[in-house]
Amino acid sequence: MRALIVDWGGVLTNALREPFERWAEDEGVDHDHYLSVLKDLLGQNTYDALNPIHALERGEVSNPDFEKMLGAKLKRTDGKPLDSVGMLERMFSYIEHAPNMNALVRRAREKGIATALLSNSWGNTYPRDLWDGMFDHVVISGEVGMRKPEAEIFHYTLGLLQVEPSEAVFVDDLVKNIEGARAVGLVAVHHREYESTLLELEALFGCSLT
Repeated sequence: MRALIVDWGGVLTNALREPFERWAEDEGVDHDHYLSVLKDLLGQNTYDALNPIHALERGEVSNPDFEKMLGAKLKRTDGKPLDSVGMLERMFSYIEHAPNMNALVRRAREKGIATALLSNSWGNTYPRDLWDGMFDHVVISGEVGMRKPEAEIFHYTLGLLQVEPSEAVFVDDLVKNIEGARAVGLVAVHHREYESTLLELEALFGCSLT
């Protein structure tokens, strides 16, 4: 194994459900209703190119347009209209850095393992100042016009790293992305918590990462 590719949200950050629940509470939005709206958006178009969330992740839809569309579908529990302007940045501001996983990636790179970030973006701002010296390459879906779990974005990232699929380990918290990575030949680790991911990576790379 020569390369480590990691997701951002839910891997290098805390799990996403709790911060989005806090965002919903502070915005006066019912979280279960929010989830049902996202589920409807993900399933409303059988043709993938027309899916609004997938289009946002590829950078084909602007943040303001997506926020306006999403805001119109959400309801505040007090009946007042939801302020959709800047909603995505407010939502992602609740996400917290996961120091242990970030340190793990840094230690891997210090061991000579090539590293890359591979993240599906909702047009959100990333904490790039925390990544100095951490990655050889950063791949953000909205900047390259591709998204996980599409095979193209995995091949694109592998090309940047100049490794074969079988030489790279991919870490993500979503099963669909793990399945997409495995379909193109990567070794994939489903991230649930730091300790189990650490053990799997140490076994795969054959070295201590603590």
